[in-house]
Amino acid sequence: MTERLDTPRPDAPQLPAQYQPGEVEQRRYEQWVAAGHFKASADSEKPPFTIVIPPPNVTGSLHMGHAFEHTLMDALNRRKRMQGYEALWLPGMDHAGIATQNLVERQLAAEGLSRHDLGREKFVERVWKWKAESGGAILGQMRRLGDAVDWDRERFTMDEGLSRAVQTMFKKLFDDGLIYRANRIINWCPRCLTALSDIEVEHTEDEGELVSIRYSDEVVVATTRAETMLGDTAVAVNPDDERYQHLIGTEVELPLTGRRIPIVADAHVDPAFGTGMVKVTPAHDPNDFEIGQRHSLPAIAVMDERGVITVPGPFEGLDRYEARPAVVAALREQGRIVAEKRPYLHSVGHCSRCKTTVEPRLSLQWFVNTAPLAKAAGDAVRDGRVKIEPAELAKRYFAWVDNMHDWCISRQLWWGHRIPVWYGPDGEIVCVGPDEQPPTGDGWHQDEDVLDTWFSSGLWPFSTLGWPEQTPDLAKFYPTSVLVTGYDILFFWVARMMMFGLYAMDGRAPFDVVALHGMVRDEHGKKMSKFFGNVVDPLDWIDRFGADATRFTLARGANPGQDVPVSEEWCQGSRNFCNKLWNATRFALMNGAHTNGPLPQMQQLSPVNRWILSRLQHVTAEVNEQFEAYEFAKVCDVLYHFAWDDVCDWYVELAKPVLAAGGPAADDTRRVLGHVLDQLLRLLHPVIPFVTEELWIALTGQETVMTAAWPQAAPELIDDAAEAEIGTLQGVVTEIRRFRSDQGLRPTQRVVARLDGLAGAGIAAHEPLIRSLVRLDEPADGFQASATLAMPGEVNVALDTRGTIDVAAERARLTKDRAAAEKEAAQARGKLGNQAFLEKAPEPVVAKIRERLATAEADLTRIAAALEALPSE
Repeated sequence: MTERLDTPRPDAPQLPAQYQPGEVEQRRYEQWVAAGHFKASADSEKPPFTIVIPPPNVTGSLHMGHAFEHTLMDALNRRKRMQGYEALWLPGMDHAGIATQNLVERQLAAEGLSRHDLGREKFVERVWKWKAESGGAILGQMRRLGDAVDWDRERFTMDEGLSRAVQTMFKKLFDDGLIYRANRIINWCPRCLTALSDIEVEHTEDEGELVSIRYSDEVVVATTRAETMLGDTAVAVNPDDERYQHLIGTEVELPLTGRRIPIVADAHVDPAFGTGMVKVTPAHDPNDFEIGQRHSLPAIAVMDERGVITVPGPFEGLDRYEARPAVVAALREQGRIVAEKRPYLHSVGHCSRCKTTVEPRLSLQWFVNTAPLAKAAGDAVRDGRVKIEPAELAKRYFAWVDNMHDWCISRQLWWGHRIPVWYGPDGEIVCVGPDEQPPTGDGWHQDEDVLDTWFSSGLWPFSTLGWPEQTPDLAKFYPTSVLVTGYDILFFWVARMMMFGLYAMDGRAPFDVVALHGMVRDEHGKKMSKFFGNVVDPLDWIDRFGADATRFTLARGANPGQDVPVSEEWCQGSRNFCNKLWNATRFALMNGAHTNGPLPQMQQLSPVNRWILSRLQHVTAEVNEQFEAYEFAKVCDVLYHFAWDDVCDWYVELAKPVLAAGGPAADDTRRVLGHVLDQLLRLLHPVIPFVTEELWIALTGQETVMTAAWPQAAPELIDDAAEAEIGTLQGVVTEIRRFRSDQGLRPTQRVVARLDGLAGAGIAAHEPLIRSLVRLDEPADGFQASATLAMPGEVNVALDTRGTIDVAAERARLTKDRAAAEKEAAQARGKLGNQAFLEKAPEPVVAKIRERLATAEADLTRIAAALEALPSE
């Protein structure tokens, strides 16, 4: 810390003329890491603030969704550190079972090998080798973004400690009867040859076919997967459907098979859909499986794990997509096809990794009995132990946890946490904990499957802190303070962490707040996709505009729970904002602004200085309020307008004549200017850390803004009278500037004018300042006005613009501007009048169009007044 002086620092650095992010960001980040500013201590007496990073896949690289989410987490973490908390942001990666195994298998395929050629042990060694050499690229990219994570605590879901936690949790659930093995319907990928969790299945609207098949004169069913009818074991109708009461309990012959199947009554059937009859294939449809369970129906599998038909007969050996038309053709030949609809648009699940169509499949798998765990997870939100932001998304959470199915946790992979269960020669089943020895001897073998990646991710908030050991980190930093994550994985990841955290940690939830954000979209509100060609690489923006500009663009669009449209144009605007801060601070340093010594007493300060200090208090209070509500967009908007409008466009300009004049007033202004920039840079630091660090150190001479005290509003500095006085001054200056612009006057062109009514408005003392700001000269004898501006507060400005403008040229310019404004207004009205557009477009996009319409209408009013004010030619 430097010595505090009552005079400006004689050694204040002179900043370069332009801000170059590439020359600052890496240097500053390395300094932060070397100084240990990101580290947290379990021994600290400060109150804890903890965020565990949603672990990105080890195979992944930084995409715009990561950059957005990390910006929000980093902003919260940096602010809490400045507020005096022991702030821990814990990093790590997920082993990404399917994605990583597929990646390494592709490498082997390029060598002419498969994993089976290596064997399980050698294959797993090969994956670890890949991770050491190529995995985790995203960690370096996080540094580019400025993530202030505690790198000494980096975790990996397959590291030794987390593997121990996984085995402990499995054993605990098993012993408590909450894990079981059973034949149930699961999502199956015929390409990856593994079960999939719900989040690993992507549903799209695909074109298929809907075929209606006559089983008998009275029984007609419709299906999109005709090949599965080979495994039908019943036809179901609704018990209240009077049309089919006489058929319930009878049998019908299943075409192409000769088998007779029952007609059962089940409330699941919708009488209004199709004929009101449905085919029941318990081995190949989740709803049919449930019907089969209720009616004790057999489940006949007709396909193997690769989607190939296994039923003896003419279709055996055909792929499912080959079998489908073959079955329809055979039924058509028998005259059983009643109707065929093509194309038929319906929802189809695809493997998120390889895009193969998922096959519902009856399979022997391990499951978690979620009922008691899900109830506890729901209760924790209902009773207020965990708060979901925004609150309206809590109903989505309840809809999931209140209706949760048992969770399939086994995966048919080699990379992952192998299920710690051993099978004996006589049917024995033994679950082994981390400190137990597995059974040995002839006939004993371990389960071949691994656990769903989400199983280890569900332990993340406490396993990363040392659980199952009772570590100092666990005692200090659990429960974590806030989870920042997308609403799209509210059900999958958040619910699992809630269930496991409450279960393992004696009813203590894993986090206090779940702050949900939306998806990053393009400027038109469209989802980013390689197919649409609208994917934005955040590293490209960081290279071109800087990390701060990228972060500010993302945070400024972050309204809780809403999707975030972004564009390159907005990122350019954020870069301009950073440059504006740079130039303002550079000007301040060149003119002796400083932060040494206390602020002068308010009563000795000019109205301009009292005004900016008062505005700073309002802004500080609002920023703190919005941060606590996770309203990042509002935080950024408040700070943007205060910095750009109040500080740079007004205060700096109002200060220039005072600084040039020198004397005590200039000394006061240097100190106030230094204070305002000091506080502003602190407030902005959580969102734009690099440029604020560079500027704050230059301004204050201190070590880092990262550990500077977070600003709090000082009510004693609020001065309503000064705000009203300067507000009147701003109104006068703004109207004169608008008039000059409308008349086509050059910014440097001076105009003779008389200012009347300033005393009555309380701003007579500011007349020299007003004239300086808007280039107005004093009138001489014989002054005649060509235009008069009447303003609120009885202020009148009489101007003589004769000889200063080309009236004909100005009339032509204004007429052209009017046509452009009319076109802009018409386009905006057209979009806002399109109901289909309003229903689909994100609210920020619609708000932007409303803003464009309001601007265009204001321009039309202004242009009409300017045309009216032009003197005759």
